[in-house]
Amino acid sequence: MNKKILYPSLVLVVGLGLAFAIAVNKPTLEPEPIEPMAATVRVMRVQPATEYLSITSQGTVQPRTQSELIPEVSGRVVWMSPSLVGGGSFSEGDVLLRIEDADYATVLARAEATLQRTEVEYEYAADELKRLQSLRRQQLASQQLLDGASRSARVAQANRDESRAALEQAKRDLARTELHAPFHGLVRSEKVDLGQFVTRGQSIATIYATDYMEVRLPMAADQLIYLDLPISTRGQIPEAIRPPVTIATYLGDRRLEWEGQLMRLEAEIDERSRMLYGVTRVQQSEDERLPILPAGLFVQASIRGRKVENVVRLPRSAMRDENQVLIVDGENRLRFRQVSILRLEHDDMLVEQGLANGELVCISPLQTVVDGMLVDPVTE
Repeated sequence: MNKKILYPSLVLVVGLGLAFAIAVNKPTLEPEPIEPMAATVRVMRVQPATEYLSITSQGTVQPRTQSELIPEVSGRVVWMSPSLVGGGSFSEGDVLLRIEDADYATVLARAEATLQRTEVEYEYAADELKRLQSLRRQQLASQQLLDGASRSARVAQANRDESRAALEQAKRDLARTELHAPFHGLVRSEKVDLGQFVTRGQSIATIYATDYMEVRLPMAADQLIYLDLPISTRGQIPEAIRPPVTIATYLGDRRLEWEGQLMRLEAEIDERSRMLYGVTRVQQSEDERLPILPAGLFVQASIRGRKVENVVRLPRSAMRDENQVLIVDGENRLRFRQVSILRLEHDDMLVEQGLANGELVCISPLQTVVDGMLVDPVTE
């Protein structure tokens, strides 16, 4: 037989045999049930705690007391304190400015001389009146002379009293040539210089006290319920119920805090912003590690309100529609739970009813949820 025909034929027969063997002995496929894959979710364990309801706000620091430094007499400025400059510091009673006092010293000397003269005249008139009264009792002087002496004595007494008042006025004017600081504080601005003539009633500087600083804080009117203050509260808040306030700001990467109190609420609600303004007072600390709270500083404030018991703080991502949350039960299945929400904050919510201690709450933002869905919980 020709080899060219034999070899291909053998290959073809062997291939057909292998194909037949494979077709006869093919494996049998048995279907297996499909198990659903459990979604991985983040959960938080319920731990009821005590919370203080707080209100956050912000505002600008302002001095509690600010005054215009105004002379009560006129004259040329002959001396100024080194502290009488913008930002200068002074203590109560310090002399800040002196006005030339020569004219006022002269007026004082003239007032003293006038008083001496009127006192002499009054003493003479009083003695003369006594003498005429004695003579009149002895029928040795007429009633007309007695009436004249009585009038002269009253005029002399009035002149003496007027001289005394003029002397006191002259002393006060001389003392007013020195301007004293009414409190411990700082100079905000000054508008006078050495040699300048100042007049009575002219503002020469603006000063403010540094013992207390105040911050005016806007608040929504309905937030007063968190402070346990009635909506009708206005003016000074009684000391026993003043909410504590924490004032904070950042200087670089350092956070600074000051403690104060909400002292009063302003008279009305702002018509444009619908906000109610409260005033917080902060006493300046004597601790050198904490800097003085400067006027004009923009700060954040946290007003601590009333205390509530057994509330659960959850992230807002845990909330579903209609005040519901998702609970992971003992079989790792999701269950809807209706809860009572006390308050919604920026990133959190406070739940007061509907959750038990130790339960797992799903906090993952799931798009599609079916009650009873199997999940793989991962505890935060």
